[in-house]
Amino acid sequence: MTGNPHYTLAELAERFGLEAHGDPATVVDGVGTLGTATATQFTFLSNPKYTSQLATTQAGIVVLNADALPLRSGAALVAKDPYVAYARIAALFERMAEAPRGIHASAVVAPSARIHPTASIGPCCVVEDGAVVDENAILGPHCTIGPGCVVGAGSRLVARVTLVIRVTLGKRVLVHPGAVIGSDGFGLAFDRDHWVKLPQLGGVRIGDDCEIGANTTIDRGALEDTVLEDDVRLDNQIQIAHNVHIGAHTAMAGCSAVAGSAKIGRYCLIGGNAGILGHLEVADRVTITAKSLVTASIREPGEYSSGSPLQENRQWRRNAARMKHLDEFARRLSALEKDKGQ
Repeated sequence: MTGNPHYTLAELAERFGLEAHGDPATVVDGVGTLGTATATQFTFLSNPKYTSQLATTQAGIVVLNADALPLRSGAALVAKDPYVAYARIAALFERMAEAPRGIHASAVVAPSARIHPTASIGPCCVVEDGAVVDENAILGPHCTIGPGCVVGAGSRLVARVTLVIRVTLGKRVLVHPGAVIGSDGFGLAFDRDHWVKLPQLGGVRIGDDCEIGANTTIDRGALEDTVLEDDVRLDNQIQIAHNVHIGAHTAMAGCSAVAGSAKIGRYCLIGGNAGILGHLEVADRVTITAKSLVTASIREPGEYSSGSPLQENRQWRRNAARMKHLDEFARRLSALEKDKGQ
């Protein structure tokens, strides 16, 4: 056994309220896949296409649902949702370096900034006038906290995160490297022959338990704030424009984008590279599949898609050529039906 934390089948079952099967003294000290896990690791089965691997896996403990239990001969934990159970158990084995309390010697902190004694301000950070870094918050290397920004208790900015101005992060917010929050919204007015920049006078408010992916950008509002409610999860390289409002528990995959003043409901799932045009509303519990473009408000929950699925190139070229004549074909068909009706 290594120096890693280790848990018995009985301990895990009790801790997470799961049903245990097999030797309660079975011990695991790590995590693996069904195909690679060893006898001292646990794994999980949530996708039915991997069910055949239950017969050959060497894992000490497998987390699965009740339907798959008869196929497992060794120790197992039965969960209603094995993927969720796996996420909670795996967190026991995540070893994060502890951030030292206090302000690193290379950090620059304005006299008017308020830093809680339990907070950690890492190397080369800048904390500007009126900023607040609350209890147990962590700023990793090269973070910048702009004027009037607030980093809530227990939040963590991993590295090179910039809060520009008037940004408020709630409690336990995780922001990954390179994210920029509170930058100018893209507001312009065209005056005859040139653009006039609109001042961005609002801020950004992010609720508790949110996660912001690497190199994601969230613009501050033009007048009112851009808002992310509690438990919103954003993947990497996402663009959230000014005055967008995203409801609680919504998750967005990488490279998706939301234009200004759009409002997204709660419990929504936005696929990768999907786009939502400005000033639209999306109802609660809407799923938008990858690469879809939302061009009108969505009033009812459900799954929505647009775009063309991948095809063999020659077939796609033929279809694309015919697409140019779609209106012509529709008119001819309408005329034929009209003649037939006469």
